Amino acid sequence: MGMLGKRRPSRISGQRVSAGTGRKVPTLSGAVIDKASSGDVNENAVDILRLAHDGRGIAKDDAGKTLFVDQALPGERVKVAVHRSRRRFDEAHVRELITSSSERVLPPCPHYGQCGGCDLQHLSLEAQRRHKCDVLIDQLARQGVALNASPMLLAGEGFGYRRRARLGVKVDAQGQVHLGFRARGSRHLVDITECPILVPALAALLTPLRQHLATLQAPRQVGHIELLAGDDELAVVVRQLRANAEDAEGWRQWGSTCKVSVGLLQGRENPKFSFPDKALQLSYTLQSGARNLKQRALELYFSPGDFLQINAEINREMVATAMEWLEPDKNDHVLDLFAGVGNFSLALAPHVAKVTSVEGSLAMVKRLQHNARHNDLDNIDAQSGDLNQNPALDSHPHSVVLDPPRGGAEAVCQSLATSEIKRILYVSCDPATLARDAGHLVKGGYRITQAAVADMFAQTAHLEAMLLFERPST
Repeated sequence: MGMLGKRRPSRISGQRVSAGTGRKVPTLSGAVIDKASSGDVNENAVDILRLAHDGRGIAKDDAGKTLFVDQALPGERVKVAVHRSRRRFDEAHVRELITSSSERVLPPCPHYGQCGGCDLQHLSLEAQRRHKCDVLIDQLARQGVALNASPMLLAGEGFGYRRRARLGVKVDAQGQVHLGFRARGSRHLVDITECPILVPALAALLTPLRQHLATLQAPRQVGHIELLAGDDELAVVVRQLRANAEDAEGWRQWGSTCKVSVGLLQGRENPKFSFPDKALQLSYTLQSGARNLKQRALELYFSPGDFLQINAEINREMVATAMEWLEPDKNDHVLDLFAGVGNFSLALAPHVAKVTSVEGSLAMVKRLQHNARHNDLDNIDAQSGDLNQNPALDSHPHSVVLDPPRGGAEAVCQSLATSEIKRILYVSCDPATLARDAGHLVKGGYRITQAAVADMFAQTAHLEAMLLFERPST
């Protein structure tokens, strides 16, 4: 069983491409049967029919069983090897590419296929974005919700956009330090020497970080390293499982040399956070106002642990689109749920009478309040609340903005469905929970008047979406 779940190398375009990490695949409630160890290879070619929501190719084997094939594209003919078998479908990877799609491209990252960070680098950017629009339409249709028109696309650069990342650290039995990202669905750490997804300033820190880790007195006490980029400042947060004064001083000196703020999160139980060299000043800018209106620059501060949209360019596009869709009026009261550090609240505040911002994290509420003061906005009422229980509808808003985590906002939407609120803007990072919640609103009488897919996570199957719901006038 030493080969349990191992993904075998594939031949693509005449080159040998590593398709996995040699990791083990866990058995799930007895439903997963490993076939890789017995050499279960489908020597008959299969045709890839379409893409699954997660970006894998879908095919049928000779018996009519569904295959989900890693890194295979519609229109391609491939030979596959099954690495996991379930009762209703098998999971496979490409052994040989017979016919290639015209939309296949050469992934620029040397770690692609091993690192779990990206899953669509082999597909052209244009095709990735069409797929994401199709996924949103399909997920809504599964809930009986139809769009009147194709969603608009908010898109930017395909690489160099990620301003936040967490790197794993491991020291092997020979004392060699490994730094990188996890393989998909595994604890296996893939060493990373470069990452074209990171903003260039963070990508440039990978080699210096690796070099410095090798000089530490206790590298095994480093759990992970988080990279953060503001508009004008970089930060590295080091998770130290046990405090070490010599290594703490080494990190301070490294940060000074690399012009990076280094923070230490020390201790196993109730870890304490500190920036030993200087106060952290991470921030990003937004423009308040629609694209065709007079705009005002805003500066928002954030800290490690705060929610942050990882793609600054797409975030700016989403905020500008929200301003256009909501058509804020000076007499409006807007309720911003899951408000974070004020991403939408601050943009709306200069154009409305009042913004009530509700956020579950007290630390982010305090940051939002600070950001309001910093930008001379006195019409934001920021408060902490459990948004699974308290949608704060008793404040009688004209419009509602919600940007929940991946689990969605079902309880909130069930309450909103019975309200008379004029407009609801829902921003989501998970199309399945968005569709579920949209079903509640549509059943309550709302209709979708605007839809957009925001390519926040280029080169991956993840997508951000925006829907505007409006209550028809009676």
